[in-house]
Order: sequence, then C-alpha cells, then structure tokens
Amino acid sequence: MAQEYNHLSIEKKWREKWAKEKIYKTTELGDKPKAYILDMFPYPSGVGLHVGHPKGYIATDIYSRFKHMNGFNVLHPMGWDAFGLPAEEYAIKNKIHPRVAVEQNIKRYKEQLEILGFNYDWEREIDTTDPKYYKWTQWIFLQMFKDGLAFESHEPINWCPSCKTGLANEDLEGGKCERCGSIVEKRPIRQWVLKITDYAEDLLADLKDLAWPESIKESQRNWIGKSEGAEFDFELVDIPGQPDGKHKVKVFTTRPDTLFGATFVAISAARAKLWLDIGWKASEEIKKFIEKTLAKEAVRALNEVPEKEGMFTGIYAKNPANREKIPVWIANYVLSDYGSGVIMAVPAHDERDFEFAKKFSIEIRPVVLSGGSVQIGWTMEKYAEEWNDHYAKNGKLWNSGEFTGMESEEAKKEIIKFAKGKEKIQYKLKDWVFSRQRYWGEPIPLIHCKKCGVVPVPEKDLPVELPDVKYYEPTGTGESPLANISEWVNVKCPKCGGEAKRETNTMPQWAGSCWYYLRYMDPKNDKALVDPKKEKHWAPVDMYVGGTEHATRHLIYARFWHKFLYKIGAVSTKEPFIALRNQGLIMGTDGRKMSKRFGNVVNPDDIVAQFGADTMRVYEMFMGPFEASISWSTDNLVGSRRFVERVWNLAQKVSKEGTVSDETLFNRTVKQVTEDIENFRFNTVISDMMILLNSLEKEEKIPQAIFETFITLLSPVAPHITEELWQALGYQTSIHLQPWPTFDVAKLVSETATIAVQVNGKIRGECTVSNTATEDEIKTQALSLESVKKWTEGKEIKKTIFIKGKLISFVV
Repeated sequence: MAQEYNHLSIEKKWREKWAKEKIYKTTELGDKPKAYILDMFPYPSGVGLHVGHPKGYIATDIYSRFKHMNGFNVLHPMGWDAFGLPAEEYAIKNKIHPRVAVEQNIKRYKEQLEILGFNYDWEREIDTTDPKYYKWTQWIFLQMFKDGLAFESHEPINWCPSCKTGLANEDLEGGKCERCGSIVEKRPIRQWVLKITDYAEDLLADLKDLAWPESIKESQRNWIGKSEGAEFDFELVDIPGQPDGKHKVKVFTTRPDTLFGATFVAISAARAKLWLDIGWKASEEIKKFIEKTLAKEAVRALNEVPEKEGMFTGIYAKNPANREKIPVWIANYVLSDYGSGVIMAVPAHDERDFEFAKKFSIEIRPVVLSGGSVQIGWTMEKYAEEWNDHYAKNGKLWNSGEFTGMESEEAKKEIIKFAKGKEKIQYKLKDWVFSRQRYWGEPIPLIHCKKCGVVPVPEKDLPVELPDVKYYEPTGTGESPLANISEWVNVKCPKCGGEAKRETNTMPQWAGSCWYYLRYMDPKNDKALVDPKKEKHWAPVDMYVGGTEHATRHLIYARFWHKFLYKIGAVSTKEPFIALRNQGLIMGTDGRKMSKRFGNVVNPDDIVAQFGADTMRVYEMFMGPFEASISWSTDNLVGSRRFVERVWNLAQKVSKEGTVSDETLFNRTVKQVTEDIENFRFNTVISDMMILLNSLEKEEKIPQAIFETFITLLSPVAPHITEELWQALGYQTSIHLQPWPTFDVAKLVSETATIAVQVNGKIRGECTVSNTATEDEIKTQALSLESVKKWTEGKEIKKTIFIKGKLISFVV
C-alpha cells in the first residue's frame, strides 16, 4: 500500500470500479427485509450544488450503506424535479429552451453528486420532465378528474404580476410570491383546482401514525387548521335596490353559545369586492377602502396582527337568534382565505372583535358569565372598561333569551337548533389551485368541447406531450403561451368527434413530486403506474430526508395524492413516508444562507479537489447535530482531513497477531456507532471513531481483526479510503458488501474505572481502580497520589464523599 494518502487517485479509482461492477444495483424483491431510503430529490438549477446541498444526501448514503450491511434489501434512488418556474426563468434569462437548460443542469448536478461517492442505483434515475414519467402524472390527474376531485373555477386567486401566473396559498411568503418576492394580486382567472379539503380530516388524523419531528406535524396541523363549530344564515337587509331577505351570508363560528352577543357582521375586503362584482352599488369611498385593504393584506404575513381598520357598508344583517338588525362592516382582520370571509362579531367574547368594536364604538354585549369580577348589573360601558380575555371563555349564558342561565357547552347544540343552524367543521386549508399559466409544466390532459363540455383525454392517448416551441415566455393575460399554438390546441373531441381545444394551463411544479417515490419502485413500467407486487414490497418509504421548507407544501400535497391513490386501490398503504428526518442548513461563513447573491457560496468541487470526498463527508457529519443549522468553515475542515489521514497511517500498525489493551472501549464503540447511525446522530459517530482512533494509535501493533472492524464501522461515512484499506488487506469483495460488525456484550463493562479525586471541591488527580475495590482501598490509593498528597499531608480529613466508579472527594 502507498505510504502517502492520495485522495484524488483513490476516490476516482473506486468510483469507477463501483459503477462498473454495479455493486449498488437494487435487488428486486427477494426474502430480505426491505429498507426504502429516500432523499427529497433536487431541483437542478443552473448554478449547481453548493456544499450545503449534499448534507442530507451524505446522511442517507451512510444510513443506506449501514442498512445494506445489516442484511436489508435497500432501495436508495435519485432523480430530478425539473418542471416549473425556476427552470423556465433560467431558460428565459439565458435565452435557451427549458428542455436544453434542464438537460445541462441535470448533467452538472449528477457530476457533482457522483464525485461524493453516493451509492445511488442510477439505473432507477427519473426526471419529472420525461414524457414517459409525466404520462403517469397525467394519469393520476385524470383519475382525480373522474372522481370529482378536480374542478374548474373562476374564483379570485393569488396572481403574481412578475411570474405572470396563479399561485396557491402555499406558494406565498408574507403575502408575496416566494419565488420572486413580488406582491401578489387577487385576480379572477380560470383555473383548475384540486379538492384537497376532502382529505383534510385524513391528513390530520393519520399524522399520529408517523415517526416525524413533532414540529413538522404541528406545522401541518396548523396549516390544515381544523375548527369545529356551527354555520348560520344571516339575512342581508337595506341593500340599495335589493329587497330585504333576497341575499344571505353563511357565517361560521366556533362559539354558537355566543350568538345572542353578535353585534355586527364583519366581512373581508375580498368578500366585499365579490359583492361589488355581483351588483352591490357601493360608494367610491368604500371601493377605495376595499382596494387599499386588499393591497395591505397581500403583503401581510398570515400570523401578523394588523392595526384594526374598517368601514361600515350601509348594509345590515339579521341575527338568526333574535332577528335583530346588526351592521355589516368591512374589517381588515377578517382573512380572505379563511372560511367564507364572513364572521359574526361578538366583541364581549373575542379579543379581535372587542378591539374593533371599541375603536368604532360598536355595542359590546356580554352573553356568557365566565368568571373574573364581572357583575350582572354592569352597564355595557363598565363591561367594556373591565374586559379581559378571561371573559371570552365558557360559563353560564346571560342576555340570551330562553337560554339565559344555561351552561355554554350545553347551550351550543340548543342554540344551533333554535337558530336553524347546522354543525360544521371548517378548515383553514384551501383547495389547491393547480393551474399555472406558463409553458414549462405538465399539460393538463383535458379537452374543451362546446357540445360535450370538458372531456378527459383517453388514457390510451397519454402522455399529452408538451409541444416544442420557439417562444414560451408567459403572456400575462391569464392564458398560457400554449394557447397560441393552434396546431397543438385544436383537436377533435374524443367523445363526439367535433371541433375542440386542449386545456392550455399546465400543472404546478409540485405535481411531479407528489408521487415520484412510487416511480423509483418500478421506473421502466410503461403499462402501469407501478407494479402491485413491487409496490407492496417497497412501500412505504422507511426513511425520508429533506429540508423543513417542505413541511406545508410538498409533504401535504404528496400525502394527499397518496391517500387518493390508496382510495382507488393503486397503492397498498395509507401514508407514503413513515419516518422523516430534516437536516439543518449549512450556512455561509458569514452566517447567512448560502446564495450567489450574497457571494458566500462554497463549491463542493473545489473542496473535493483539495481535501477529498471522504473528508467533506466526515466534516459535514461532524459539524454538529444533523438537524442543526451551522456555518461552514474551511479552516475546520482541516481537522477532518487530519482524521482521515490518521486512519490511513493506522494501517501501518496492522499485525496478524495480538490484542488491544482496551477491549471495553472497542466493543462500546461498535455498540455506540450502531445506535448512533440508526438514530441519525452522525456527529457522535465521528467523535466515537476519533476516541477509538486515539486509543488504537497508542498501541504498538493492532490486530488485523480489530482494524477490519474499525474500517468497516467507518466505511459508510468514508467509503473510498476504507475500500482502499480493505483491499490492501487482501480482500477481493467490496467492504460495502460485508456484514456489519457485532460487539461482545460481556466486554461492554470494564474491569477497572478511572475516578476523579477531589480535595476541598477541586480536582487534584485521578486514579484507575478495580471495580471490585472497596471504598477503603480506593481511599488509600487516592491518598497515595503525589498530586493529592500535596493538599492532604499533615491535615485532618474531616469528611470523605465516595461515588462508586466516578469520584472520591476529601474535605480537609
């Protein structure tokens, strides 16, 4: 074996040999237990990877190698999520076709991933922009359409004026387009929508069965936002030019027991604008207020609490409990995207309603006595003055007609019945706006016929391929650029044979990632979504790894699609991903997220060339806990390189004979590394190996069996150097195909212990003692230490504190 460790030649040699011998090819089916380990596949951008991107990939590579060595049949694939706005905008900027841009970017990403020595089975590689792949994305959409889950809508949606397309709520950050940062508008546009709300309850209920971080599950619960309550009809009166009672609004409330306390109805600006569109003759002042409020709401984060603003519409509503006329106000704290955009306001029992009512001098009428110092004889003014959030809670009803004196929980059902309401569950989650008015996306496989309406493309005609065009820039008119391609748009209706047109909106970039994990199970199948036998063998994904940024988009969308596929019998499990791990960011040296804009990007190619792939892998896992965000430091990388070189040099001490002096440490390390990899504690895997390395370096000779175990433990983390060392020992079969080391339980406990020796609370030395030694024997041994004698000789020992195996302390 060469004396000098040359990472460039060693790593290149083994990457080529592994690829040639296909040692990572997935075994199809078989009797072994399976382990499906999956990365959230990357969106291949033009700038390539930076050193932060591979952190999760390194982790899954370690974990999948570990599982394979433990006797599992492993599926660990990789592919590309390449449709959508980023690829299209990159292509527009660089004046090339998106297809060409995607092919170039994938090639670049794949080169960068391959130099890190990942064990992906590249024969299962997928690309969401491949017609053979998106044929099945379209097939799933067609099943949803036939099931009634996909519907056409003209409701106002989030419109990005820069990206020139509609967006789902999940695509916004603080009311702005998360892609370009532009303020979105509410614009009525024809679009296709998926009824994800039909699965809201299942999406919530089944979270309990998932081994996911609690923070991610809580994010999903909050985004879905389940509320239980009741819905009431409020008749509208005093609308100019309209007869009283002709129009109604449906109002949802979680507190039907407070219905008698509703003193106004509050509507969102979006709801008010909709009223304008159907004939409400509002004043110019009201119209200006609506537009101003909508503009402010567009840039407001969902959890931001705005300063209360409002305007009386001049319209009244009749409270269904007491038929009282109460004013209808436009209020900026009523969200357009939650419920119907209409609430009954009960200022005495809701803090936001209370603040609004105080500001605009609207009556505050308490109807629940809920503790505190509130007195029945108080005036409304006194109640408003003394109000605190304790009064919003349950209690006995007051000022509530025949229900006065009843407990609020008991009264809820009675009041619902009395006021002709109905019990209802409402979700914050909105149906998924699924159309994009752009070119680079999966065509929606529908046809519009004047005679037959909307007709699905026959399954035998899938895929509906994206036409190759010269100009693909967005139009900004609400129509996709595809609408201008007459030879593609104009078709015969598959139902009646008459003149018809294709749907010209495309799917959002999230479509392909909703089911890609299934395609890896059976990537070449052109007859079915996935072979049932293969799906039953591999499903569900056992370990899914990716960033927390997908908590409320990709993960909800993919779970929704999976549950639909489960309903129609296309998959055998209710959930796609059983266990989930989120990696923390690797930030720039300046503490900011790595970005070309900040000039703090570190290229992995440069790191691998200078230090080696194994060093980079060791460093990224050793930086800190896997889920923690930590800043990059090339200076600190030197320590990881030194560790790798020390492992290389340790081989010089290997002997056919002998033993190690600390067998307990050796066996503990095997046990600890095994447990730490299983639990994604990769930083402690490295630290455990460093401690064992320190111990082995003190030996004159190292038994070959011990060294073999050492490099086998390290092989998932540093695959190239360990393969080289393994082959140098005379083995022909790859180290990555060896069984995982085991430990001797009997040797986990040492026969001796090193304990600290204190004098007057300060450590003055340590001594190694037998586990069978008595306290008196240990006391004698401790007092004989020269470092302890200095502080105890000639002095009276007033007290001795002894903690077995850890400490002996003298008070003098």
